[in-house]
This record gives sequence, structure tokens and C-alpha cells, in this order.
Amino acid sequence: MSTSRVTGLLDAAAGDLQTHFRRCGPVPWGRPDLIGDLRAAGLTGRGGGGFPVWRKLATVARGRAPVVIANGAEGEPASHKDDTLLRRAPHLVLDGLQLAAETVRAGQAYLYTPPGPAMAAVKAALAERAARGWDAIAVSLVATPDSFLGGEESAVVAAVEGRPARPGDRFELTARSGVDGRPTLVQNVETLAQLALIARCGPSWFRERGTEREPGTMLTTLSGSVREPGVYEVPIGTPLGHVLARAGGPARPLCALLVGGYHGTWVPATALASPFSRAGLGAVGAGVVIALDTGQCGLWAAAGVANYLAQQSARQCGPCLNGLPAIADAMARLARGGTPDLPERLHRLTALVEGRGACHHPDGTARFVRSALAVFDDEVARHLRGDCVTRRTR
Repeated sequence: MSTSRVTGLLDAAAGDLQTHFRRCGPVPWGRPDLIGDLRAAGLTGRGGGGFPVWRKLATVARGRAPVVIANGAEGEPASHKDDTLLRRAPHLVLDGLQLAAETVRAGQAYLYTPPGPAMAAVKAALAERAARGWDAIAVSLVATPDSFLGGEESAVVAAVEGRPARPGDRFELTARSGVDGRPTLVQNVETLAQLALIARCGPSWFRERGTEREPGTMLTTLSGSVREPGVYEVPIGTPLGHVLARAGGPARPLCALLVGGYHGTWVPATALASPFSRAGLGAVGAGVVIALDTGQCGLWAAAGVANYLAQQSARQCGPCLNGLPAIADAMARLARGGTPDLPERLHRLTALVEGRGACHHPDGTARFVRSALAVFDDEVARHLRGDCVTRRTR
């Protein structure tokens, strides 16, 4: 398969270097204006933030002795796309890491990934590349912790520096002051794999899929009440119902979908015609869709996630230490039936934590809870009457 016929990441995926070379060709070293190509392509970060990639690279490139980090942390329980990519296409990720390092003139490169099959695949790929002199810069592996916040940018920097992988207050952009105070590029592994294909195929090729405002494809983890859960690559802007069709469609009639993962938002099943994009659905995050069927209670599901998010906080600031447990407690009480004041209390608590945390964890939790109250408003009313679609309140 020639590179010109590659249609996306999973199409180009290859576990061994020989197959990777056959499908993608050599690393296109010395791109005269890769930053310009990335700007023309409109590539944004695929780790959830959606920040323009060219801008990050341009900022890091202006600094002295930069560091680049491929972020493969996937603490989001509902996401498996980074793990899938590292296992199936480690060479594509490493190509992107090498090209980013060349572009910003980095002296050090790291790949931050969970221990297990993904790291084993990367280690095997690095050994193949070393034997053939494929890379220009050595890559150091750093293991991620099993935590929801381990992939947050400041937590990644802390881990590479040998400290606990916890987020912290950042008074300067990581792109200007990251690892050991040096400008540091932290990019999600899917973003780097997309970068490697853009470097080979060009911005116009990338823009053949997606929308004008949000071009390209996105790896998406589909789970819940779908017939074939898994990771699929979909063009951004695909109607949500067509996204579900990649996984065989709903297994049962749906009442709602969680889009964007645990820091995402609930949308009603009537939103299936909406485009899967930030413009269409808001926080699509790192490409997660969980389908909830009509036999499941949205409040019980939301209460479980809220409790998880409270447990996963870094406990370094008031909103996480006090606010998130209070939100989780109120959600649990509402799921059990609760009292009429609980919805208003939850709105008040989410407003109190939003924008006040050391990181964005309280913001994501507040967004999730407010969307649950809005989408499951009928279920809220039922619970306050002592009823539930699943008859679970007591």
C-alpha cells in the first residue's frame, strides 16, 4: 500500500517496521515548513483539549533546549484509543515524535505510556528502529500511573521529572517552561500519529475528511449499549447515529449518550443526527461515546461517575478536597430518592468549584453533573417521588 492510498491512522497501522515502511515509507526528515503544514491542515490536539498543534510547536521552537513528550496516558476508564494505537501502530506514533523533535530542535524525547501491552509494543518498536538506525533522537520510556489525572499536562511533566504524576498550579505555559524549566511539547500519541501522516501526505489530504472548521478523523471508543464495542476511526462531523453504526448500532433503544467521557456531557438519544464534533456536541473530549439504553437509570450512572471523579481528585485544592466529595454525596442521595433541595444544591456546588481548581478536574466534573441534571430531568422528578425507571430507589 502506498502512502497516497492511506485513508487514516488505522488504515496505516502496522506493528512491525517492515510493514510500516511498506505502508508509510521512510520518515520524511527535513520538512521545510512542517509547522506551516500543520497550520494549513488544521490539526488540533486529540487528547481532549483541541488546541491547535502548530501553535504549540511554534511556541516550543522559540525556546532553548526543548523537550518533547508523547502522552499515551489514558486514565479515562471509557477510553481505549491510545492503548489501541500504541499496540497497533507504535511506529506511526514514534515517527510523529521524531518529526516533532526535529521541528522544535529538541534534545530529549520521552514516551509516557501505561505499563503492559502498549509499553511492550513500543519497546519492541524502539528495538527495531535502533537496529536499523531509523531514529534521529533517543526516546526514553516513562510509565504512567493508573489514575484519571495522570495524563494532565503538568502531571506528565512531573512524572518525567521523577515526581508523582499529579497536576499542579501552572503559572507559565508548559510550552515555555516544562521539564526542568525548559520549553516542553506535550502531545497526545494520536496527535503525533496524525502529524506523521500529514508530514507524508500533506494538509490537503488531511482535509479530505472532517469539516472545514474541524478537519480530519478521530479515534473514538464506543461502548455501553452498542452491538460491537471497540475503537473506531471516524471523520469529525459524522452524525452521531452514523458513529454508533460503526459499532453495529444500538443494542437496545437508547435514552441518552455520554459524549466525551467522564469529563464530557450527556446528550439525549434525540441528538443522533447531531454532528460528532465540538461545534455539534460540545465537549467530545478524546473521542468517547457511551450509549445508555432505556432500561438503565441515568441518575444512577451519573452518580457512579461523580463518585469516581471525587475519588480520583488530587486533593491538592479546596474544590477537589471538599467540593467534589460534596457533589458526589448529593448525586448519590438524589439517585437514592433524595429531597427536593438536592438539584438546586448540586447547581450551587458545581458553580462553587468551577474555575477555582489547581487543574481543570473540578470544571470537567461540574460540566458532567450539570449535563446529567439537564438530560435526566424527568428521571430526577421520578426519583424525588420515590420512583425510578429501574425501580432501584429506596
